[in-house]
Amino acid sequence: MDGDRERWNATWRERAGELERPARFLEEHAHLLPASGKALDLAGGAGRNAIWLARRGLDVTLVDVSDVALTRAESRAASTGVTLRTRRVDLDEPLELAPLYDLVVIVHFLDRDHRDDYAQLLVEGGVLVHVQQTVVNLERHAKPSRRFLVEQGELAEWIARIGFELVAEREGWNDDGVHEAAVIARRIAVAAQEPEPEPPAPSGGPYR
Repeated sequence: MDGDRERWNATWRERAGELERPARFLEEHAHLLPASGKALDLAGGAGRNAIWLARRGLDVTLVDVSDVALTRAESRAASTGVTLRTRRVDLDEPLELAPLYDLVVIVHFLDRDHRDDYAQLLVEGGVLVHVQQTVVNLERHAKPSRRFLVEQGELAEWIARIGFELVAEREGWNDDGVHEAAVIARRIAVAAQEPEPEPPAPSGGPYR
């Protein structure tokens, strides 16, 4: 954990101080996202998406491994008049959070070992957003490396496998020249099971 934290701290120290624009996919699909309730932004860095969500009325928890990024996010949130909950967590380890979120956002973070668990942090009817660069991105960019890229169609196939409802999907080059796959999905509410009928009483009366 310490190695990852120091590496990302160094990365964030080198980045510009201004607040970056939220992911375009989020902005363009804002009408499909809840505007109230609890939201979780995983590996959200300095809060570009978390602050945007908080300004829309959500109670947002931002999780990241970098102290520098989280401190910057808290300062930026305060300057824009919103409040963020922040947690420094190494996402290589299991995430110990309760399934109580109305929205879970994962942008440019890939963890195939734990992503099923992240999806289960949603309440029934909650919304999942996942945006990730694909292998096609290597045609124009050397980074991220192959291990951090999804195959074409992988996110939609994952959504189907975990039994969520696919609400929106996009795959292709975005306006920033990055080849991304992006999905919005909803955790399907489990219908209350009706009690099984009692077996009929045996005929012929009791044995003596």
